Amino acid sequence: MEPDQAFLEYAVKALVDHPEAVETTRTIDQMGVLLTLMVHAEDMGKIIGKNGKTAEALRILLRVVGMKGNARVNLKINEPIGGKHEVPSDYAL
Repeated sequence: MEPDQAFLEYAVKALVDHPEAVETTRTIDQMGVLLTLMVHAEDMGKIIGKNGKTAEALRILLRVVGMKGNARVNLKINEPIGGKHEVPSDYAL
């Protein structure tokens, strides 16, 4: 496992209630390194944080880790199936 991916897993597992559900994938393309993160649906709020501050901090730290390896590292957080962002049926537009 690459250092950037190992760092992400370590940091995220320390934040969540379901560390066994944390999954990361690493892909490389012309834009750099893309780390994709999947967590348990109940842990999404902890990963994103208030106003996205936790996710922003994780992205900043990943950029710093990537600089050490001369790579541009980006983070994508996948929303789990059945997440809390579904629109209720009685929601009026």
